Amino acid sequence: MNKLAGLGLRREMLDEFCERVPEGINFFEVAPENWMTLGGKYGRQFRQLTEATRFFAHGLSLSIGGPEPLDIEFVKGVKKFLEEHNIDRYSEHLSYCSGTGHMYDLMPIPFTQEAVHYVADRVRQVEDILERPLILENVSFYAAPGAEMSELEFVNAVLDEADCQLLLDVNNIYVNSVNHQYDPRAFLQAMPTERISYIHIAGHYEEDKDLIVDTHGADVIDPVWQLLADCYAIHGVHPTLLERDFNIPATEVMMQEIDRIHKLQQLAQPAQWRA
Repeated sequence: MNKLAGLGLRREMLDEFCERVPEGINFFEVAPENWMTLGGKYGRQFRQLTEATRFFAHGLSLSIGGPEPLDIEFVKGVKKFLEEHNIDRYSEHLSYCSGTGHMYDLMPIPFTQEAVHYVADRVRQVEDILERPLILENVSFYAAPGAEMSELEFVNAVLDEADCQLLLDVNNIYVNSVNHQYDPRAFLQAMPTERISYIHIAGHYEEDKDLIVDTHGADVIDPVWQLLADCYAIHGVHPTLLERDFNIPATEVMMQEIDRIHKLQQLAQPAQWRA
């Protein structure tokens, strides 16, 4: 059941996939914000797909670490969307994107114990409304203002205190390992296996030899593929989504990467690196 590969769905893909979903795509992922209010042709096509194919939801604007109160009406809207389309997994970024206004970007939460308590409280608040788990994603970041602990310590502390699940983004681990000079495999191995719900993999842009920008706009590179194979070896196989948000190629090109996910899942051995 865990040997699943998925693709992020965009509106321009609807016509094609309403005709036929390639066999290798086991699920789609969507941002609720982009689909909650759709009507007309798009709404009908989306309903057709959600009735025939499994969907996960990956949010953009919950702002779980933001300084402003949670947007309760928005969370209620997400709950309605999930229920209407029978979507059982809803993930968000361990970051924030709003303060006195919406910044349309993902900002790093200070790595502090105070922030751990704050985020955990907000996770519980969201879960009480949703009546289902909230899954948090480890994010790429480019600065760590006011840090009192490492990224690794912070992520694990939030997951433990909130008692929530993890969307493990393998590309984000690689991006951060280059930008902040740490061992990506050591970070990967320290992630809690029992909390992993599913996995993201994506491409990125190399600004310089020691600066990578997480764009989701390029092919996945070999070191990230290797890290995904390591992930399966350490934590076992989990559903894995290919993120591609920009410079989107033809479906048959993306299917080459989807097929590579399937091959790695088939080749994966039992969790051999964990004692």
